[in-house]
Amino acid sequence: MANKRNRFYTATAAALAITAVAAAPASAASPFSDVSESHAHFEGIATLYAAGIVSGYPDGTFKPDANVTRGQAAKMIAGALKLDTKNVVNPKFTDIATSNQYYGPIAALVGLNVITGYEDNTFRPDQTITHGQLAKMIAAVPTLPELESAKSYAAADYVTRGQLATLITEALAQFNPETPEVPADDVFNLSILHVNDTHSRAEGIAQVATVVKEQRATKDNVLTLHAGDALTGTLYYNEFQGKADIAVLNEIGFDAMVFGNHEFDSGSTSEGLQVLVDFIKAANFPFVDANADFSADDKFKGLFTDLVSSEPENGKIYHGIVKEINGEKVGIFGLTTAETTDISSPGKVTFSNYIDSAKKAVTAFEGMGVNKIIALTHIGYNDNPNVDNDILLAKNVPGIDVIVGAHDHTKLDKPVVVDTNTVGEAKDATIIVQANEYAKYLGTVDVAFDKNGVVTEYDGALIDLAKVTPDSAAVKILAPYKAKVDAVNNKEIGVKLAQDLVNPRATETDLTSVRSNETALGNIITDGMLAKAQKYTDKTVVMALQNGGGIRAAIPAGNITVGQVITVLPFGNTLALMDVTGAELKAAFEVSVKSSPKENGGFLHVAGAKVQYDSSKEVGSRVVSIEYFDKATGKYVALEDGKTYTVATNAYTAKGGDGFTMFGKAYEAGRVTDLGLSDWENLQEQLLSLKEVKTTTEGRIVDIAKK
Repeated sequence: MANKRNRFYTATAAALAITAVAAAPASAASPFSDVSESHAHFEGIATLYAAGIVSGYPDGTFKPDANVTRGQAAKMIAGALKLDTKNVVNPKFTDIATSNQYYGPIAALVGLNVITGYEDNTFRPDQTITHGQLAKMIAAVPTLPELESAKSYAAADYVTRGQLATLITEALAQFNPETPEVPADDVFNLSILHVNDTHSRAEGIAQVATVVKEQRATKDNVLTLHAGDALTGTLYYNEFQGKADIAVLNEIGFDAMVFGNHEFDSGSTSEGLQVLVDFIKAANFPFVDANADFSADDKFKGLFTDLVSSEPENGKIYHGIVKEINGEKVGIFGLTTAETTDISSPGKVTFSNYIDSAKKAVTAFEGMGVNKIIALTHIGYNDNPNVDNDILLAKNVPGIDVIVGAHDHTKLDKPVVVDTNTVGEAKDATIIVQANEYAKYLGTVDVAFDKNGVVTEYDGALIDLAKVTPDSAAVKILAPYKAKVDAVNNKEIGVKLAQDLVNPRATETDLTSVRSNETALGNIITDGMLAKAQKYTDKTVVMALQNGGGIRAAIPAGNITVGQVITVLPFGNTLALMDVTGAELKAAFEVSVKSSPKENGGFLHVAGAKVQYDSSKEVGSRVVSIEYFDKATGKYVALEDGKTYTVATNAYTAKGGDGFTMFGKAYEAGRVTDLGLSDWENLQEQLLSLKEVKTTTEGRIVDIAKK
């Protein structure tokens, strides 16, 4: 397999690259009007010009006797080293904007640890540089020789542009490109253990602990990674707000975790993301997230840095970390889906473009001499290509060796290899793995790297945890949490089902889903919301809406328990009232059915109204009719665009979740009232009020394309 392509050079690779510059022929004639062949620095200037490193000024001069500035020096040195000056990590000097002509070279040299700037966080690119300062800069470039001629200059003297050209050329001429031969069989083997989307299945994590300990006992060079969505989904979360989860995760001893979208669910509460903050502080491992910015939320002050760290602390957030394993450096960076803004409640936490963030992370690692790089992602294996996914990440970002993924709950029984870029050209292999959901499996992938950090061999599988005995230490830790969970979970509410209340999800052969179709369970939930909301306002509540992505489980036939009700609506949402126009409601239902017949977490279940749409029509023009039940006439009447209606929904949807921007604007305009009433308690109350629990649908939402 070929060496890694298009990468920022490591220390040795940078030195090797400049030999081509050293061999560049000087022009026979002077390239600049003010540099004659008799000039003391003609050869150096001509050599760098021929190599494309310098181009001079627009008037055709080079100004060889002018003092060189720090910015000019950075540009010439970065050019000689052939550093990547485009895909660079922001050095964050206060006086270097991204538009500055020296931004790229300065950032590249910062990444190679050649320059650091001043204590006041400035670089001062227009300040002239002395020979003493230049000597320190060149000495910091790995593998370059010490220059004898440089010693002839006084340290305090300023460096001219001609002198710098000669010094760089001399360094290249003296460089010996020969490097020790590395045996062909010098291979580094790494074993990665991974889970994702465990969603507070704390008892399942106890089974994960068993297998992790077994794997560590039989394998060398082991990394254990969690790809996010550790929180929300069971009573362990509802009762203990992440404390049970982090206790058992700490027992396993993860090396790193990335944040999933559900880590931000607590942002909808009055305390904001305090649950996540407490979870982070309690962790005995670091978190990685290269495209998340926590700086605007004061709760994360002291927990978050946008650096790539080789000495990460537990309970802190980094863009990436470097783990040294058996003498080898492995880089790990994280990515969280940008959909989090729509499908969770991150508040002031923002998410930048995943491709750009990944490129910067790879550049930073390779600038630190790290050529084995893992992306720990929560963006989905083959999820919405308009947002983010692992396949596109692998094709767009050179340098990533392994992607440990999550978010779309994909079960990859074997690793997937991506070895072409976006235009079909061959690239070094990127291995993608994902371990389904709910701690059903522990993913394992064994990877062999050659001396250049290229994946040469791999093997992976999912270990089924269904028959695994839980780890005794983890069970002991969970015991006090489990006792309370069991007590709540097993309490019967006093309603018995004759048939299951199903909660279907789409398959390859059947697209029926809670996220694209009316369901009996969705109807019961919204009926309860409508009845409850009407008790808290004198206005007429015309309908209630529930996003399908928020309905997480079925209720089996038999006596219904509290635990089952909570598992249906596990996110701790509250009931809200909205005043919105008919036009806004129509726009919302267009968002609801935009993906039909495929799934959409924002698909709206409805009570008090009937909706017809045509999935064969263009997105944005699918809604055929929306009618609500008018109590005064006892009939269904059509919505009027200009009329304002009161509607009930959950607070997440009312704040614009799932892309309902029209509701978000209503919230910002003060047209939303959060009643603070628990959604699962509303569902329980509705079930108790029913003489008969219907398990069939009623034609509230109809796709006329299917008629």
